[in-house]
Amino acid sequence: MAQLLIYYAHPGHHKSQVNRAMADAASGVEGVGFVDLYALYPRHDIDVDREQARLLAHEVILFQFPLFWYSTPSIIKEWEDLVLEHGFAYGAGGDRLDGKTMMLSLTAAGPEEAYTPGGYQHFPLRTFLTPLEQTARLCRMRFAAPYVLHGSLGAPGDGRLDPHVAGYRRLIEAIRDDRYDFAAADGHDIVTAETLPIRGEG
Repeated sequence: MAQLLIYYAHPGHHKSQVNRAMADAASGVEGVGFVDLYALYPRHDIDVDREQARLLAHEVILFQFPLFWYSTPSIIKEWEDLVLEHGFAYGAGGDRLDGKTMMLSLTAAGPEEAYTPGGYQHFPLRTFLTPLEQTARLCRMRFAAPYVLHGSLGAPGDGRLDPHVAGYRRLIEAIRDDRYDFAAADGHDIVTAETLPIRGEG
């Protein structure tokens, strides 16, 4: 079984509909680690030793968050700055994360067509995630195609919320049970509830 650790970050958790439902589903999956960063570190006083030990104990690290100003909520950046130390995650002797996988599960308020050259965001969503992808590479980690919901603000009212949350749980269980086809996912910029490459399905 793949040892999966989910880091959840949403500063407005109690006001969220989509990410809160996703977090509720994720935290209830047996055999999967789940950390709510804002609940655990409300003052951003991150315990580096504790977090590095978590990383060493897991093979797949998944960050769940809403896209904020083309990036992550601030606590994920703080976590990266402190936890991914030179000599631990990168640099001389920094090979402790070698061979592990980083994956993202994120929601974007804009519709899918916005993240195109002709859309109002002008760039593909993966372009905005380049710093995270390069972080994974520098740490010798695989960067897996992110699980994405576009137009997330409208999802509760247009029937897309429940399928997305169900897909998220399927994704988590598939990673846990070594049924998620990461190699197949590499052929996609993003994956969705409809395109998850899970072995034994379909």
